[in-house]
Amino acid sequence: MAGLRINHDLAHKLSEAELDAVQKLCAFDAVEVDTEDGLSVNSSCKMCKLCIENGPEGLFEYVESPETTGINMDSKGIAVYVEHTLGKAHPVTFELIGKAKELAKPLGWPVYALLIGCEQDDLAKEISANYDVHVYICNHPNLERFLPEPYTAAFVTFIDIVKPSSVLVGATVVGRSLAPRVASRLRTGLTADCTALELKENGDLVQIRPAFGGNIMARIVTPMHRPQMATVRYKVFDAPVKLQAATPQVTYFDVESVTSRIAPLGIVLKDKTLDIANAEIIVACGRAFTSHKQLSLAKQLADLLGAEVACSRPLVEAGLVEPARQIGQSGRTVKPKLIITLGVSGAVQFTAGMKNAETIIAVNSDKDAPIFSVAHYAVVGDVFEILAQLIKQISEATTNNNNNTPEKEEQFCYRGEYV
Repeated sequence: MAGLRINHDLAHKLSEAELDAVQKLCAFDAVEVDTEDGLSVNSSCKMCKLCIENGPEGLFEYVESPETTGINMDSKGIAVYVEHTLGKAHPVTFELIGKAKELAKPLGWPVYALLIGCEQDDLAKEISANYDVHVYICNHPNLERFLPEPYTAAFVTFIDIVKPSSVLVGATVVGRSLAPRVASRLRTGLTADCTALELKENGDLVQIRPAFGGNIMARIVTPMHRPQMATVRYKVFDAPVKLQAATPQVTYFDVESVTSRIAPLGIVLKDKTLDIANAEIIVACGRAFTSHKQLSLAKQLADLLGAEVACSRPLVEAGLVEPARQIGQSGRTVKPKLIITLGVSGAVQFTAGMKNAETIIAVNSDKDAPIFSVAHYAVVGDVFEILAQLIKQISEATTNNNNNTPEKEEQFCYRGEYV
């Protein structure tokens, strides 16, 4: 790994006063006087390189080691983990396959899919044929349900066989449990909850995600290790169109150990709950809403549009809306055809969860609200006055549309007229 190298011959030639001066150069107390080596660097070092810039010439040197996890730095290809339940793949799998193919195309790299389970041959062939990817599958009775230890072993075995440059995993409950274990086993980096990905010409994967409380978008790379690993939220990327013509490419492999110290006592399928990530139209309420009475107006608009009501974090913290309806970095990521935000300021934490919507209509009394920077249509004014007008006009248009009045039907279809 990269680190500081000390010229010990030069360090031994320094006087006590000079050694003391060098030690004080480090604001993190990482440089220590060592009776045997003259100087040493402890684990507090932040690699700020101030000791190199301000210390005696040639005393310190920054060294980048080419050592990796044993995987060739020239490794190619992008691998996607296939999460599945009851024979069906999680939709995030297809979104990641689409993004992987997009990233790999300029470099001419292959795209692989990893499927771990029991008797999942049909699913493997279906994914390979529909999306033209090479699927590697590990079948074993002990892998029927997700267990961290054997799944990690199978994942690492796949990496050893294929040696992909990058690995993408869905940021689901399973993905967030599995990916860190694999990264730790391979001694490589992992960026969680990415919202964007880029691939450099040299193969470095740029992993982009909100950081420092969502105040910046961090661009993270793992230049000295392979594979590069990232988990990505559902509804961040587009799923590719099914080909339904490609010849399936499926390769089977075995894992040495499928034992686990965890023994499931049983499987209980939970009841289906609300998932706003699948809503095609969303009415999102922000800090402007302070009561259930005000929220009932938003619900009325949502009912007229066949939409789901969602919110920003302050409404959940105030106990006005259930957490399952929260959008943003600490909530759900959504990608509806239409989202109407009402009184939402548009902090990075919120926009990270909805900026990929097809059409964004923002209503806010502050003309400088950040939400307008991502909105396709902006409405500046009192939220509740505008909301009342929207309800009135859509109600009238809907009534007239039910009465088969063509003129009013056109007026209803062009909702942007009011905006």
